[in-house]
Amino acid sequence: MICLAGSGLTLRAELVNGVKAVVHTSVITYGEVESDVVLLADEYRRQYGQQPELYQQKINTALAESLTQSIERQLILRDFVASGYNLPENVIDEVVQREIKSTFGDRAKLTQTLQARGITYEKWRQQARDRFLVNQLRLKNVFQETIISPYKIEAYYTAHQAEYQVEEQVKLRMIMLNKGEDDEAEAARGLAKEVLGKLKAGAAFSEMASIYSQGAQRSQGGDWGWAERKALRSELAEAAFKLKPGELSDVIETPQALFIMLVEDRRTSHNKPVAEVREEIEQALMKQERERLQKKYIEKLRKKTFVRQFEF
Repeated sequence: MICLAGSGLTLRAELVNGVKAVVHTSVITYGEVESDVVLLADEYRRQYGQQPELYQQKINTALAESLTQSIERQLILRDFVASGYNLPENVIDEVVQREIKSTFGDRAKLTQTLQARGITYEKWRQQARDRFLVNQLRLKNVFQETIISPYKIEAYYTAHQAEYQVEEQVKLRMIMLNKGEDDEAEAARGLAKEVLGKLKAGAAFSEMASIYSQGAQRSQGGDWGWAERKALRSELAEAAFKLKPGELSDVIETPQALFIMLVEDRRTSHNKPVAEVREEIEQALMKQERERLQKKYIEKLRKKTFVRQFEF
């Protein structure tokens, strides 16, 4: 178990330098595993500092995930070597320059950051190279192999229709007037009745909302778009779902405000059509398939590579 203090992990030097895993001939130290968790540790301290057991559980989970990622990284780098691939120095230089520009802006900012982290430029350059190689091999063995057929999308939609059900909805415009204190509340009630009278006399709801409403949708003419019953306060929902398209509500009073509603349209409960959710389903299936292929790729590498983990 580790203990966190200040902004870093308080570990004995021999523990930091201790071997946590070996992949072929590459050694992963505890310090390397820990380095990926330091920023998370600060966040966890803010969230769970008063719950030491939960805090330690979160840290242990993060360390385990970091070790897994480190092992997978080394497996993929070993695959690069074993496959006889080569990366010319000029390509590495291009990769490094792109990363400096995109992450740090310039070389001076990179140097400043590395000094603060206690990392040499040579080590960071090696890390940038390794990141590039890992991404390229994952692209080759996982991402390029991911294809989602229309049949899979249709089958997923059929099996998960309940997830795409939409409750009964009304298309609303609303005018909201804050009540304020006693005298202000009475004045607000009078103004609400005046506005309702103008609406019943034929004034455009969007115009009245733009002039009088104190709600967030004032600039949109009080347009709330499509709303389900659960998205509205009970008083508003009860009134809104009794109205027909084109009908106005009376003035509705809540403890904080006064409302006037116009129902522009209604639609009954229905399932979103597959065309509307096709992209969402494709992304979900793509994520699942990539996770499957990634697991398969790593398992294949593990079978032909010496991997040993150590406990402290």
